[in-house]
Amino acid sequence: MTTAGDAVARLVREERARVLATLIRVTGSVDLAEDATQDAVVRALETWPRDGVPANPRAWLLVTAKRQAIDHIRREGRRTDKEAAAMEPPVDEAPEEVRDDLLRLVFTCCHPFLSLDAQVALALRTLAGLSTAEVARGLLVPEATMAKRLVRAKQKITGAGIPYRVPAAEELPDRLAGVATTVYLIFNEGYDGRPLLAAEAIRLGRVLAELMPDEPTVLGLLALMLLQESRRAARAGTVLLADQDRSLWDGAAIKEGVELVGVALRRTPDRPDRYVVQAAIAACHALAPSYDETNWDSVVSWYDVLLTVHDTSVVRLNRAAAVAERDGAEAGLALVDAITGLDAYPWWHASRAELLHRLGDKDSARVAFDRAVAAGINAPTAEHLRRRIFD
Repeated sequence: MTTAGDAVARLVREERARVLATLIRVTGSVDLAEDATQDAVVRALETWPRDGVPANPRAWLLVTAKRQAIDHIRREGRRTDKEAAAMEPPVDEAPEEVRDDLLRLVFTCCHPFLSLDAQVALALRTLAGLSTAEVARGLLVPEATMAKRLVRAKQKITGAGIPYRVPAAEELPDRLAGVATTVYLIFNEGYDGRPLLAAEAIRLGRVLAELMPDEPTVLGLLALMLLQESRRAARAGTVLLADQDRSLWDGAAIKEGVELVGVALRRTPDRPDRYVVQAAIAACHALAPSYDETNWDSVVSWYDVLLTVHDTSVVRLNRAAAVAERDGAEAGLALVDAITGLDAYPWWHASRAELLHRLGDKDSARVAFDRAVAAGINAPTAEHLRRRIFD
């Protein structure tokens, strides 16, 4: 049951990143803006459940945060009273200015000068509003290590003079691809057993879709995450799509994801986008009444399209699995064996083990299974294969 306090906390979390983004522009300091925004968030969580939510929550948070920042500046003596007072702009920020502030923050957190690990950590801390402890737990590192990683990332932003701006039009495609990679990596980190991270990635995807509603990459990314997340409840206790109880799938998420795929496809008539195509593949699975009724011709065709814009060994492996469902294990195995560079990838060995088992070559299947385990296949998949191959 959702309480009033829960609703307030959710509202504050939704507004926090926008307030922080504007405050970074106003103060010119990420650390100062974070501290002041956090003070405003704490005050809101203390007073709103008691006094009621203000008519304009974002404006309340922004004014409170700015006043906290001004007080801090005056206490530290870092600027004159005149300079501090100049930070006090009108109560209501123009919607387009708030949008641009948040876009600036997105592209700053996901700047290619930073390592991907740093981008992910900063996005979770700054954009998603997770605490340092929550980020550390989500990414499975000690809190002290994560705190140092975040400090180093902010120091790099300052030291390298990374501009707080939206990229120019000619830079946008490459930079947006980096943002999408960061958000999707967060989602993948949460896909297996860490739903908080998956939920935050989807929330970031929604923010991007709100900020950039005409960008196919953003729409495809959000659609892909929604369609994959729609199966979470059915994944408990099973590792195979074929074994999932489809009545447990989230119909609302599927409907939204499929609609987003349709919009994104209409906006990429000439040049496919990798996230849109991956979402189209996910939609093929989501719309199939059962595993046996999956349109494997469509799935394979979409993989062929994906290879034109994102030709990787893992994509080829996934396509081979779809071909095995459509044309049989022998055809699939021939494609799997032709893929190079995946000897350390556990799913390549697991795919070989499954297809060899289907072809009746039990000895070779067991060798492939042992290699999948040695390469680090996850425990549920290992147990599933063990039962199939050794029982």
